[in-house]
This record gives sequence, structure tokens and C-alpha cells, in this order.
Amino acid sequence: MEGEAVSGAQLIAQALRAQNIEYMFGIVGIPVTEIAIAAQAAGIKYVGMRNEQAACYAASAVGYLTGRPGVCLVVSGPGFLHTLGGMANATINCWPLIVIGGSSDRNQETMGAFQEFPQVEAGRLYSKLSVRPSSLEVIPAVIEKAVRTSMYGRPGSCYIDIPGDFVNLQVNKSSVKYTECCLPPPISLAEHSAVSKAASAIALAQQPLLIIGKGAAYSHAENNIRKLVDLCGLPFLPTPMAKGVVPDNHPNCVAAARSTALLHADVIILLGARLNWILHFGLPPRYRQDVKVIQIDICAEELGNNVRPAATLLGDINAVTEQLLEEFNKRSWKYPSNSEWWQKLRGKIKNNEERSKGLALQKSLPMNYYAVFHHIRELIPKDCILVSEGANTMDIGRTMLPNFYPRQRLDAGTFGTMGVGLGFAIAAAMVARDRTPGRRVVCIEGDSAFGFSGMEVETICRYNLPILIIVVNNNGIYTGLDANSWEQMLKLGDPATCVPPVSLLPNAHYEKIMSAFGGKGYFVKTPEELQNALKASVTDKQTPSLINVMIDPQSERKKQEFPWLTRSNL
Repeated sequence: MEGEAVSGAQLIAQALRAQNIEYMFGIVGIPVTEIAIAAQAAGIKYVGMRNEQAACYAASAVGYLTGRPGVCLVVSGPGFLHTLGGMANATINCWPLIVIGGSSDRNQETMGAFQEFPQVEAGRLYSKLSVRPSSLEVIPAVIEKAVRTSMYGRPGSCYIDIPGDFVNLQVNKSSVKYTECCLPPPISLAEHSAVSKAASAIALAQQPLLIIGKGAAYSHAENNIRKLVDLCGLPFLPTPMAKGVVPDNHPNCVAAARSTALLHADVIILLGARLNWILHFGLPPRYRQDVKVIQIDICAEELGNNVRPAATLLGDINAVTEQLLEEFNKRSWKYPSNSEWWQKLRGKIKNNEERSKGLALQKSLPMNYYAVFHHIRELIPKDCILVSEGANTMDIGRTMLPNFYPRQRLDAGTFGTMGVGLGFAIAAAMVARDRTPGRRVVCIEGDSAFGFSGMEVETICRYNLPILIIVVNNNGIYTGLDANSWEQMLKLGDPATCVPPVSLLPNAHYEKIMSAFGGKGYFVKTPEELQNALKASVTDKQTPSLINVMIDPQSERKKQEFPWLTRSNL
């Protein structure tokens, strides 16, 4: 009604709700506490985290999982600065995210105000948009623009700066510039001539390879990509977070022959994947000198990076895949399943799978990575959302743990970010609770990776999220020391001068962090103990749990496992 007043905090919350924002993660304090309270009153779910970085990772994962940004709410100065890792991670992964940071009062600018910092300028480097509303009246319009910008084109993060004096300031509702919910991102199609050119190049290929990136997962292209794989009989390779767009157990999946597939393919179709470090830049010696690359991407600036493409298809991955399907339906072409290329790939797949199986079935104690993942694979639900981070833990887990559904693997991503695990798991559990009740989240962490955000276990217990955390504990980063070697090392003098930089405390009882907050913790050393702990954790669908799995501190991946994180390949 005329003359009714509304506060800045209420305006922010109502504007976010009007843009169909469902989730907010953060840590409250001066000056943003009232914004979180108003968000809850407006129907937004607020999850209070223990570290702003983890809160930002959680909000970004919501953007990937739902296609609509999550919000990270933080205080000024240091609180805002702690979100920069999450903002950069979201922008580099191409996930929509909104960060709202409180800042010092306007009338104290340049005076050395509490936590004063040039936040708008600092945010620009990490985001698509970094902005401060000029008045309360324009807050809804600014929020609409930020939400729209985060999703349109190539998704990424956006930052909104809120001066502390805006939060409780009141304004007449009649003077506010209210805006409707932004339209869904427009869907663009590739040029018909480019589609035809790409189809011709694929049909002439002797050794084709389809590479599916997480851009394909984000665009919900799974049904069309599966049809394309089946219609054309193409071998396909998923990037880590694209696992499950086409199920990993599909007969055309060549992930177990990755190096061979990349090295010998003569035509590569990139579906929402970038030729960055993860794919060795598309360059020799990992690829043929004369490889023809067909790039399909939503971002024009990505086309032609590192390799001159044979064809470029600019547009939405799902829509462009449908265009390719229509083209191949006209041509009725299928790559022969009895080709030399298929024989070569299948031979390599068989060889690699046998080597992994041999390691997985080793009975020696302490267990190795492969034995641990073998039991995890056998006992976790097939439709669970897998979150994975660590060095060897993430790399070996990617090869050993299959995904059957899209957008159900979250890991360190394009930015190779450690510390994302528990934030991602919390986001996935919140979304699963609302959209797919009963679906479990399994978070598999190296012991070093777990340390980045281990206190978020309290958040998990506070919100009663039945996440299963598995810490694969080798007492270190890459490798560690056993208890005896550790004792001998300490006799040499000060640990700061003697202990290898990669070492962590042997036999650390991380499971006690979970039990401290009311969840269930398990310390396991043998396959039988691991199986029992897994069965108990999977059966109990209400209680968070953490299984701390002790493995051989010197356990490593098998020779020439996909060494993405070794310096020689960067």
C-alpha cells in the first residue's frame, strides 16, 4: 500500500526470491545478519557455513546443479576476500553464482572504516559483473541484472556490494524500481553451413572421437548426446565432470583408453569441452599433428583456442547436438563398430581394466587406493552424487568409480581447486533433499583435501544432511610416512626442519570430528572393516557419517595413470 516502508535487507531478500533464488550460504556478522534473516522470511533457504570459502563453493555448486545461481552472503573486508577463491572457481568452471558482500558505511569511506576495502574493484577480476547499487530503489534491478548476467552466455560469478548503511535503511515501497524475474537464457543455434561441414568431416573420419565436457552436462544435453552416440556409433570420452552424460558403462565409452584415444584420433568433436590443461591443449605429443577439431561451444571467444578448428559450431550444446542429429538422420551414416580403430581402443581398454583389477584385488595390508575404490564401488548407491577431491584420491577415483547419470560428479574442476569437497557436498545434499529425496551424496576426500574444510562437518550435522564422507588417508599429500618412520623422523630434530613437506600426522583420527558433532565415525584398516562401515553408512539414511580409511602411505596410482596434475603435463 501507499506509504509502506521497506528496509534494504528486505528489498535484497525479496528481489532474490523474485529471481527464483532458492539457496543462500554464508557466514553472518556486521553488516549482513539482517539480510540472512530477511532471506529466510522470504522463503530462501539459508545455510550458515564455517568458512566463507566453503560457503562460496557451495553456492557455486548449486548453480551447476540447478542452472540457477546460489547466493553466497558474507561480511565486509576479510569475509569478502575469502570468497574470491569460490568466485574464481565458479567463473573458470563457467557456473552461475551470486556473491553479496556487506561493505563499510558510505559516510565513512576513505576514513579507515571497519573492514574497509575496495571490494567492487577487487571483485572485477573474478567475476562477470561487480557492482554496487547507487540507492535502495535500484536494488531489485541490480539483482535482476546480476542473476541474468550470471546465467546468460557463458555462465560465471557476479558480485553485488551492499554498503552497511543500506541494510537497515528504509525507503518507500512506491519509489522502488521492482523488476520481474529475468527470462531463461536464450538458446542459440549454430549456422546450418557449419553443421553440414562438421557432419561431413565426421563422416569422413577414420578414427573419430567425441569428447564430452561439463558444458554438455550443464546444458542438459544428455538425451541428445546419447542419441548421437548411438546413431553414429562414435567412441566417446568424458571429461571428469561430464561423466554420466552418457553412462560410463555404455559400450562406446573409451575412458579406460584415454591416452590412446587422444593420441590417434583424426577427427575430434568437442562438445562443451575446452582444449586446456585437462585435455593437454589439443597439441602434440598428446595428439596427432594433423588432427581435425570440431568445436561446439556457447562462447565465441573459446573457438580456436590452441588449435585452429576444422569447423566451429557456436551455440547451446543441447540445441547444436540436436542440429547434428537432424543432419545425421538425413545422411543415415554410422561409424563401423568392426573398424581397426575400435579394435585398437577395445584392446587398450581391456588391458588397462585388467591392470586396475589386479591392483584392486590385492590382499596386502595396508590397503592400496584400488582396493579401497573397489569396495566403495561395490557398495555405494549407483545413483549417488559423487564429490571427489585430492590428488591420487580424485584421479584414481575418477577411473574406478563409474557415473551413470549426468551432473552427479563434482570435483576440483578446471581450476584444480582443493577445498571444494565439503561445500560441494553440502550444496548437493540440499538440492537432492528438495528435488530427488533419498538420493545420497558420497564425498570422497584425500586426507589433505579434507583438511581444507573439515570443520564443515559441523554444518553437515547441524542441518542433518546424511552425507557419507570417506577420507582416504595416506598420512600426507601425494604420499606420507607410516607411524614408525614418523617417530624416527622426529628424533632428527625440529619437525619444521626434518619432516618432508608432503607429510601429515600418521593415523590421524578424522572420524572423531564427525562423532564430535553427533554423526557416526568409523576408523578402518582392513577390507572387512571398510565393507562393514560402508554397509552401515549406506543403510542409515538419516545420519551423516565419516569413514576414515587407512591406506599404505606409499600407495600411488599405477604407472602412466592419467597424470593430469604432474608438472610435466602442465
